[in-house]
Amino acid sequence: MTISEKNLKICSKGHKFYKSTDCPTCPACEQERKPTNGFLSLLSAPARRALEHNGITSLQQLSAYSEKEILQFHGMGPASLPKLRTALEEAGLSFKN
Repeated sequence: MTISEKNLKICSKGHKFYKSTDCPTCPACEQERKPTNGFLSLLSAPARRALEHNGITSLQQLSAYSEKEILQFHGMGPASLPKLRTALEEAGLSFKN
């Protein structure tokens, strides 16, 4: 097993963090941006960013997509679907068939 070397990075806000990849995402900044309510607050940061990157910030916008289409977004995994399904159902909506 190989051990990845972690490199010190500093974000534009001055937060220091270590990453073993080229990913520039600052964990402290991501935590600050995490919504405190709404369906996006239920998701992991990669899943939330995947929806936001595709312009999906409301349940109405989410309902215009099928589950298969959502799963194709980079960062979205199958563990997020039950949370999204429940949020849609609570709002009287569903994924596109």
